[in-house]
Amino acid sequence: MKTELHDYDIFPKVFPAGKEVTVTIKPMGLHAAFTESSYEMLLCPLDHGTDRDYPHYSGFEHFELKPEADGCLRFAHTYPAEEEYFIRLFANGKRLVQLSVFAVAEDLCGRYPFVGDLHMHTCRSDGKQSPAVVAANYRRYGYDFLAITDHNRYFPSLEAINAYKDVDLEYTLVPGEEVHLPKGDEDHRNDVHIVNFGGLYSINAMIRRDDASMDICNVKENRSLIENCPDQMSEEEFYRTIDAYADTIDIPEGVERFAYACCQWEFEQIKKAGGLAIFAHPFWISNVYQVPQVLSEALFANRKFSAFEVLGGESYFEQNGFQTIFYYEQCAKGYKCPIVGSTDSHNSVNNRNGRICSTIVFAPENTREALIDSISASYSVAVDTISAEYRLVGELRLVKYANFLYNNFLPLHDELCYEEGRLMREYVCGDEDAARVLKAIHGRMKKQREKYFAF
Repeated sequence: MKTELHDYDIFPKVFPAGKEVTVTIKPMGLHAAFTESSYEMLLCPLDHGTDRDYPHYSGFEHFELKPEADGCLRFAHTYPAEEEYFIRLFANGKRLVQLSVFAVAEDLCGRYPFVGDLHMHTCRSDGKQSPAVVAANYRRYGYDFLAITDHNRYFPSLEAINAYKDVDLEYTLVPGEEVHLPKGDEDHRNDVHIVNFGGLYSINAMIRRDDASMDICNVKENRSLIENCPDQMSEEEFYRTIDAYADTIDIPEGVERFAYACCQWEFEQIKKAGGLAIFAHPFWISNVYQVPQVLSEALFANRKFSAFEVLGGESYFEQNGFQTIFYYEQCAKGYKCPIVGSTDSHNSVNNRNGRICSTIVFAPENTREALIDSISASYSVAVDTISAEYRLVGELRLVKYANFLYNNFLPLHDELCYEEGRLMREYVCGDEDAARVLKAIHGRMKKQREKYFAF
């Protein structure tokens, strides 16, 4: 966390452009107290150049501030445009500190930043820890929402949700799964990985598998959150269904018929289930790149999926680097789509790739429905934390905003998340006092948002 965040609290940090707002600067400790009779403040919009070189355009403004009775500095101002503003304080001609605030356009007012993961695994498929422990560990890491998306299995996400149903949390656990439908002969094969985020029933379990290890997935309460979910079909019925579906759509030249039709069908089924259909990691190296590029291009041209996993769970350049370049090239062709970033984690502790990517969603509330709606409306940014020098992918205005939040808000947010996540883990591991403490701290995240976001 930046030193100035330890020494000074500034609030609100985010507010509407074009409306007057009063900002408070509060010293955090005796060492930071405002002991001078007055201070000079320089307000610097970031997008308009320096006042030295662009004096008629920069928008730099000077203020004189005097400490108030409570020891704080306050000033009222109208910030004309959506951008970040540096607030530089000077005492006796020497710079004391630089802080930041951000003015947002009307469409972002009322949308708060929620950090999360839409794709990860547990010991119920090929991961290391139980669903409940994975959920707790990622709350500790600063996540506001999460979906367990085990391979072929929907019920582990329900297991995580049910583990915390009797405690007060400000953390949203969303149902999900990674969809892998049956493979038949050479004319009936597809291995594009697709994530069902938030669907109210399982897409995997729409096909009844004859494997005894999958019997648990066929139980209705393990495959659906609603009573009226689709009946199961056999594998042969599935192949016939996709073949018939393929006859109703245009298959691009050079693209395998079954694979393309199967992907389109899966995307449609996830949406029918109320979920977000995520096209995942086409440049993951599984022997070679997992998805033929001609198929990826065809799926982008049609854009039946809800969102593209532009950042995923590998640290080598080819996956996230190529996916980012591919995404921007598709946007240039007119094939823009919503994006997300996810860890695709298989181990939530002592794992270099366990915190590799995430998504910031700008949503009115932290609920399954609001998250899905906001991502679908392209109010999301993918976050790459492979190295200490983080990277952000998305629309420039949202990336600028997310960058501000990453430096000036999320470190404070993450401190509260850590405490709740630690207590969650203690709770599911049998600590009887953890539920009581969770109840006592419930509501702090909401109060923090109300303090820093003047909507």
